Amino acid sequence: MNPVIQPYLFFDGCCEQAIEFYVEHLGAKVEMMMKFKDCPDPLPPGMDSEEMADKVMHATFTIGENVLMASDGGCGEADEKVHFAGFSLSIAFEDEDETRRVFDLLAKDGEVAMPLDKTFWSPCFGMLTDRFGLDWMITVQESSLPS
Repeated sequence: MNPVIQPYLFFDGCCEQAIEFYVEHLGAKVEMMMKFKDCPDPLPPGMDSEEMADKVMHATFTIGENVLMASDGGCGEADEKVHFAGFSLSIAFEDEDETRRVFDLLAKDGEVAMPLDKTFWSPCFGMLTDRFGLDWMITVQESSLPS
């Protein structure tokens, strides 16, 4: 048995904007994106409304070699703020300049929980919640640390 674990992110209305942001700033690549209106099967009540028609039913995208999946469905009421609880996505870069660049881009209109700074395990590490409600831990890769 060789299971694969892939994060599945529910953005509750801003999935397409979030993925576009990650494409622009993290080099993400969209593998597939299906809107609710394009589903060949009947949709469950609440998912078949005009409001949901242009929302993302399912998307698969990659950042580097990492596969993530996402949707607008299944999060709750439309007026609730998305809250990803109990996990963060951790992303590592080879140098401090790239780490700082990405940290600043993800932090814009988000919330910094721990500013980038030197730690005992990394010359550059920080934590934030981006504008879409997703928590990130951003660091310099261990392989680039001096021995």
